Amino acid sequence: MDDPTTLAARAARAGGTVAVERFRTDVRFEAKAHKNDLVSEADADAQDRVVALLAAESDAPVVGEESDTPSTVPTGGPAWIVDPIDGTANYLRGLRLWATSVTRVEDGEPVAAATVMPAMDDEFLAGEETRLNGESVSVSDRADPETFAVAVLGWGPHGEREAYATLADAVVRECGDMRRLGSMQSALAFVASGGLDAAITTRRPNPWDSVGGAHMVRAAGGTVTDLSGERWRHDSQGLVASNGQAHGRLVELARDVVASVDE
Repeated sequence: MDDPTTLAARAARAGGTVAVERFRTDVRFEAKAHKNDLVSEADADAQDRVVALLAAESDAPVVGEESDTPSTVPTGGPAWIVDPIDGTANYLRGLRLWATSVTRVEDGEPVAAATVMPAMDDEFLAGEETRLNGESVSVSDRADPETFAVAVLGWGPHGEREAYATLADAVVRECGDMRRLGSMQSALAFVASGGLDAAITTRRPNPWDSVGGAHMVRAAGGTVTDLSGERWRHDSQGLVASNGQAHGRLVELARDVVASVDE
């Protein structure tokens, strides 16, 4: 078997190839948990391709968003976490910002990750370091949060967006700029490569949306914690990923948002 990073990359490329072949075509889709939570035929087909490749090369179970794969990361042993199209809403609108993500975990901790963006011709890989299209990258070195570009993550259904709106307002008021990208794995990859300075959600993200990107940020020299400032895990509440500069202030900002919404 290839090393975990190489196999993650191969699997993500395979799924991305399936997805990009259907991109900007008449792909059927339906809503899942709510009317803006979409899944398409391309998601299912891409995941099937990823799972088939992994099954041929590895005995580790697959945790995934689609099909019949389990949705919980095992606490012990190896596993793969797959998101065939992270950013399905972008994909279905013909926007290029979406990714196929494959992550390897050992005892619940990520050890390798691939985020492939075939419509943008970009590939992020992380083992012990993070690479973009083969070149080593690192987080930004900005230290003043008033100069930070921050992605606000964790969109929810109508009626459950007060925390998101409050967080967005706080970022607009206290940071340099805000981004809403529609693909959490892409946003975290951009933090890892220095294009963004931080990414924040007060929600508990799904593992397929977050674990690989969190590993990339850390492998690129950044910091990823929960809302208590403790090391982030796949089952943590909230996520704050940053270049490590002014990280405490970002955690405080997110924590204040939760406190204000809970009042």
